[in-house]
Amino acid sequence: MPNINKPFGLRPLGNLSATGSQKQYGYEIQDNQAGAIFQGDLVTLKDGYILKFAPASHTAAVGVFNGCSYIDPSSGKPTWKNYYPGSVDITAGKIIADVIDDPNQLFIVQGDEDAVQADFGKNADVTASTTGSTVTGLSAMTLDSSTIATTAALNLKLIGKWDIPGNNLGENFTVVVVKINEHLYGSAGVAGQ
Repeated sequence: MPNINKPFGLRPLGNLSATGSQKQYGYEIQDNQAGAIFQGDLVTLKDGYILKFAPASHTAAVGVFNGCSYIDPSSGKPTWKNYYPGSVDITAGKIIADVIDDPNQLFIVQGDEDAVQADFGKNADVTASTTGSTVTGLSAMTLDSSTIATTAALNLKLIGKWDIPGNNLGENFTVVVVKINEHLYGSAGVAGQ
């Protein structure tokens, strides 16, 4: 049975330092910032605010977006969403993004094409997807399989295949375990093996 094409962004799996639970921190999203950010999107910091990561524009990621909270400007009620819809013009408080920001965090991510055994230990970029689901709040960001190389200046380090039934190497949409290679609080990027 072929792998299923159902992207979900980066989903936390475990931690290289074996400390147990994932760690996240609250970062601010600039008031009225345009552009949606979905749960599972790689994010970065610019001028002190969280932005969706774009491989062509940003060097290092700070982590993975895991939802946000703010006072809804229409209802005046505290609101939590697993995605930031974009252009929220708050009238009170701040827009706080929960970001899984531990440089040792492992994630699973679907490739946009295949991955093979020889790819593990190498690096790859993420796709610059601007889409996600406003129904589920999940990202559509994937690993850009065409960029897999030993190059240090790539976003993610491939660790291995996520070992579940129906996830096959050598087929499109392979789900792999990764670590952020170019992390704002960790490495500037380590060459792949």
